Amino acid sequence: MNANHHETSGPSRTQQITLRGPAELADALPFMLGFHPTDSVVLVALHGERGRFGGRVRLGIPSSPREWASTADHLAECLVEGGARSGARPDGIVVFLCQDPAPGETGRHVMERLRPFSQRLRTACGALDIPVYEVLCISDGLYFSYCCPDARCCPPDGTPLALSGTTVTAATATYAGVQVRGTLRDMEARLKPAGGPEEEKQRAALDTAAASIVPRVLEGPEDRGRVEVREETLRLAREILRRFTNPKPLKSPKIPKASNPPANTANTANTASAASPVNAASTADLPGMTFPGRALADMRDGDAADDALITPEEAATLILGLQDRVTRDRAAEWMEGWEGTAALRLWRVLARRCVTPYQEHAAAPLTLVGWTAWSTGDEPTARVALGLALDADPEYVFAQLLHQACNEGLDPESLRSCLRSERDSRAAAEQIAPASSRRVRMRASRRQGTRPALGRAGRQTGTRDRRAAAGVRPGGPAADRPGNGSPRHGGQRGSRSGR
Repeated sequence: MNANHHETSGPSRTQQITLRGPAELADALPFMLGFHPTDSVVLVALHGERGRFGGRVRLGIPSSPREWASTADHLAECLVEGGARSGARPDGIVVFLCQDPAPGETGRHVMERLRPFSQRLRTACGALDIPVYEVLCISDGLYFSYCCPDARCCPPDGTPLALSGTTVTAATATYAGVQVRGTLRDMEARLKPAGGPEEEKQRAALDTAAASIVPRVLEGPEDRGRVEVREETLRLAREILRRFTNPKPLKSPKIPKASNPPANTANTANTASAASPVNAASTADLPGMTFPGRALADMRDGDAADDALITPEEAATLILGLQDRVTRDRAAEWMEGWEGTAALRLWRVLARRCVTPYQEHAAAPLTLVGWTAWSTGDEPTARVALGLALDADPEYVFAQLLHQACNEGLDPESLRSCLRSERDSRAAAEQIAPASSRRVRMRASRRQGTRPALGRAGRQTGTRDRRAAAGVRPGGPAADRPGNGSPRHGGQRGSRSGR
């Protein structure tokens, strides 16, 4: 299927408002998702007589009309089965088709082109005995209704969308701390390579790191190489986390000016994006509004500043090191407080550094972006990042599990608790190990110092000293075994076999 991975969500926990008519439905969509869903089909479940919003499912619109039928069936089944698992089968569905016009197209052209897809979605939901109350097409700043025959409220040429931030929905969302984080395209751009002259340097650094790290992991004795790479990766990552809290540019970085950003760097948030939706709203002029151009430029500069704090060589080392599952899981422990804020910035940088042909390596940092964002309360960013992680590697199990848990509305605290427990257990074991080593050395020293006094009557106690003086080495463990005779000459066999 030529589409993005679907995203679902459980019932909203925000303050309830009443929406009347297609105009208010179109205005509410970005607040339900947390972003403007460019090039997306969205299904929203309705429950009860008053049509309370429930689960949502989003998928990229397939470019080929031949895929529309299977996509419609898949989306309808996902929404209905997801509601059934949570004990709330939908009583109705609202459908949104969001797509920008292609060159030479208008919003109405898009609406007419997608009309067969809208009809197939209605048929797929009807086959599951779920009525579709409204199907809206949103394109070029207009909305069109496929269901309303009244030209007074839904004219054939479309109706302009309300100015963002001026409606009752926007006011209520602002009060509830809900923020629209720009468009889906903007959010994805923050997690993809931006292109430009720096890309070749990053590719060369990745090639060099792979040639050095992979042989150490695969060809080293037992797991020694893997463990060494793991510790080096985590040590470097911790250093960069601290670097983010006290930023000092490495080599007078050239940050692109806001008025002339690179073509593919539509970044939309800076360090505050790791915070909760309420705190992140302070980065815009008014919470709940689409970011104005000035704020978007500031966010691009923030991402560029983060990029300047990490050299291509450091990024390559971290990207290769995070391919190890244990390393990735330990990095996931940086999920709260200042560590979570800094880690989210770091994982974003690494995701942007996974240039061709290392796109699959982005699954690890993208999954960490998704986990850290979800852990800090930013579910829209989490879903976008986890969807991109599955695009990079559809079989990446950690991303699959997090994506499902986030979509089903589970509480991330259960996973946070497990990671805290793992971290505490490891710290306790690291503290016990040095103490045990000291006790072993003390016992060994005490035996060597007291053994001569415990010899049997008439036994010569100077034998060991005489043998050592003659060049005979004690036999390791066998020499100290009770009841053992004189130590073996040379001691090699005893030290190897332990006999």
